[in-house]
Amino acid sequence: MNEERKKEITKNLISCFEEAGDISLKLRKKGLKEEIKSDNTPVTNGDIEVNNLLTEKIKILTPYTTIVSEESSLNKLNENLKTFWLIDPIDGTNDYINNRDEFTINAALIINNKPEVGLIYAPAKGRLFYTYHYGKCFEISNDVEKKLNCNKNSKVGEVKAVSYSNKLKPIIQKFHNKFNVTSYNKMKSSLKFCVIASGEYDLYVTEPRACEWDIAAGHAIVKNAGGTVTDFDNKEILYGKKDFKNPSIILKRSEIL
Repeated sequence: MNEERKKEITKNLISCFEEAGDISLKLRKKGLKEEIKSDNTPVTNGDIEVNNLLTEKIKILTPYTTIVSEESSLNKLNENLKTFWLIDPIDGTNDYINNRDEFTINAALIINNKPEVGLIYAPAKGRLFYTYHYGKCFEISNDVEKKLNCNKNSKVGEVKAVSYSNKLKPIIQKFHNKFNVTSYNKMKSSLKFCVIASGEYDLYVTEPRACEWDIAAGHAIVKNAGGTVTDFDNKEILYGKKDFKNPSIILKRSEIL
């Protein structure tokens, strides 16, 4: 798929993401309906409605491309997927339920097992991130679009990390020491990837956890903004693995932090 086609698909999804964000906030204000899934995690009517909206739009744009979504059982047993969509309708459902603002709406187009297109919208923050090719990564906020290139926004000598927990596990602390982290903040959802692409933070490290739909869009955004995404062994992260399980992850804004 060439760059122009990827751009066309991405641009056509932006308004859909904005609509999905509006729906998610309106449903939350009205009062969400919650259920507990078989894996003991929550799901709401907001997750389902956003999933339906994104799925239908993506089917129109790419009718012959398989869609794998966290909130659907369809295609999750498929093996040998190479080019397909990964959707996480609401990443950070607990934040969504508890009226916090870090939850995100996510979709990524995987081409030959690599994330090429990615969109992430944090509707409660009014920040929408998207990419469709290397060097073509953007944020829209307050109706202003700016290009993202992982340029450092923190002070010289500072290395700021994001973490999914306030308490670091020993393996994570080891990497923080290795990269001379001077401070870290807890952050939920795929917003962690976006603030590295924007240069607000420098590093995110996590052991194997969550699933491919949680990270694919963010991976595309960081990679195409000029950052690096590898596992703990410095190997490339590919998609379409068995059960869609993630390996360890190291996100770096740059090789030199």
